[in-house]
Amino acid sequence: MGWSGVKNGELLRKMAISGFEAFVTVDQNLAFQQNLRGHPIAIFLLRASANRMEALRPLAAPLRTALSQARPGTLMVIGP
Repeated sequence: MGWSGVKNGELLRKMAISGFEAFVTVDQNLAFQQNLRGHPIAIFLLRASANRMEALRPLAAPLRTALSQARPGTLMVIGP
């Protein structure tokens, strides 16, 4: 989409305008940096020991389940 390097606030705005319904991130600071309440996108924060596929793979099934329950303006944490 050509959004590489876009900061979180602008990224969320672009996503909302483009019709995205969910944002999956490993950015542990997102909730502290952005006002997520009332945002039109559901946000999923993946918590793992590392940002490598081996550490994130076990979160795939819980993420799929959580995505089916997504509600705009919510932040769901997936992982320990």
